[in-house]
Amino acid sequence: MQKPIALFFAASALSLAMLPVTAHAQQRPDEQNEARRDLRSGAVRSLRDIERRILPTKPGMQYLGPEYDPAALVYRLKFIRDGRVMFVDVDARTGQVLGESR
Repeated sequence: MQKPIALFFAASALSLAMLPVTAHAQQRPDEQNEARRDLRSGAVRSLRDIERRILPTKPGMQYLGPEYDPAALVYRLKFIRDGRVMFVDVDARTGQVLGESR
């Protein structure tokens, strides 16, 4: 009886570990193309640069991934802690936090 429970918890832990990977994979292809185009033109900072700057400011929160708004030139970073989702909007040109919402 304990073996199925242990397998359940192991599978749950593995699926949680994969969340950041799947979040990035769910980004729309046209959104990725727009972000790449804007990055190549020098209009925006790289997502990795912005993540390196913002993620350390959210200790204890799990990062779920980004969205990109090419019209506004804004990255929306999604986090979760204790079942509550939080969004951080970041100016893609400057890397400045524009706002946070819960």
